[in-house]
Amino acid sequence: MNANTRILAINGSYRSGGVTDQTVAGLLENLQTMGADVEQIKLREYPIEFCLNCRECMQQPGDAPGRCVHNDGMAKLVQKIEDADGYVFAAPTNFSSVTALFKRFSERLAVYGYWPWGKPAPKFRRANSVKKPVILISSCAAPGLLGRFTYATNKSLKVAAKTIGGKVVGSMVTGLISQEREPGLPRRTRRRLRALAPKLIT
Repeated sequence: MNANTRILAINGSYRSGGVTDQTVAGLLENLQTMGADVEQIKLREYPIEFCLNCRECMQQPGDAPGRCVHNDGMAKLVQKIEDADGYVFAAPTNFSSVTALFKRFSERLAVYGYWPWGKPAPKFRRANSVKKPVILISSCAAPGLLGRFTYATNKSLKVAAKTIGGKVVGSMVTGLISQEREPGLPRRTRRRLRALAPKLIT
């Protein structure tokens, strides 16, 4: 890993200290041990407004992200995305998909699309760029394998990754998380995190 490899984690969990928080923290600890610079954005603490669906950001041509009409924290977060070398996208399963926190963030990624009026569909601004590695993390009450294929959580995380020009290099779904009020991470989950971390090496 390059000495200055920067990894940005976007955490869409509502619950402080829950399974998603623990999983992201465990992965980032492994990456730090490998020499990466890591930063985590917890969307529950970050000032992002809802997308207005005005498509103003999508009218501006070019490969660079468009400018949103909102004056909030998203512009700074987009710059962090631009500066990072790899990503961790994380959200627990809520009502069969990602949380509203992560959905709000992903809708604001419209700045990565070019869709001028009169055109039938948008184009990805990062379609021809070098793809950056992304690891997806999710959790659910069902067994992990069942949740991976039954719920839309991983699919939504993957769409967000593609939108910013990312390539999914690994994913992890922790299942059966609702049997305890304050669940911890199983030992096997920690082992899997150690195996996942090297996939973000660039």
